[in-house]
Amino acid sequence: MLDKEGFRPNVGIVLCNAKNEVFWGKRIREHSWQFPQGGIKRGETPLEAMYRELREEIGLKPEHVVLLGRTKGWLRYEVPIQWIRREWRGSYRGQKQIWFLLRLLGRDHNISLRSSHHPEFDAWLWHDYWVPMNAVIEFKRGVYIDALNELARFVGIAPRSKAELLPDKDEDTVKGSDAGADADKGACESDARLEVALT
Repeated sequence: MLDKEGFRPNVGIVLCNAKNEVFWGKRIREHSWQFPQGGIKRGETPLEAMYRELREEIGLKPEHVVLLGRTKGWLRYEVPIQWIRREWRGSYRGQKQIWFLLRLLGRDHNISLRSSHHPEFDAWLWHDYWVPMNAVIEFKRGVYIDALNELARFVGIAPRSKAELLPDKDEDTVKGSDAGADADKGACESDARLEVALT
C-alpha cells in the first residue's frame, strides 16, 4: 500500500522504561539496531498498527504499556535505490511514519522477540534516550532525530540538534549496551557495548 508519492504508511515505536531509557532491537542476523516499526495494513489506523506491531515484534500487549504521545504528522525517509526490491523500483520511494512514544508498565521479562513466526530482532537492550545516530542506518537518521525530538517533551527531555547527534564520519561504534545471547529473557546490561553497522 503506497501513497501517490510512493511512500508506504508505517508506524515507529519508541518504548521507554521508568528511567526514560529506550528499547533498541538488533535486526535478526545483522549488526544494525533500530526501534520497532512496521507497515500499516489496509483498513488499519496508525494506532491499531502500532499495537499489532508491538505484539508481533516484541511480544507486548496493550496492558503492558501506556501511550505517552505521538508525532503530529508523517515523518518521511527515502530508501536508497540499491535497497529497493527490483520489482518495486520506479513506484516505491520509502516510508512515511507516525511515531508513538510508550512507557513499559510491565517488566523486562514481558518482552519476547519470538512472539511471531517471523521475528525481526535477535537481541535487545535499554539505552539512554539520546544515542549518537551511528546506531541507525544512514537513510533513517533524520527521521529518528525528528521523532525523538518531537517526542522528548512527553518525558521531560530537552531536544538535541542534528549536529550533536550525527556521528563523526570515522566512528562506527557507539558506547552503550549489549544484549547477550540470552537477550530474549531480558539479559541487558547498560554498561556494555553496542556494536553498530553503517551499511
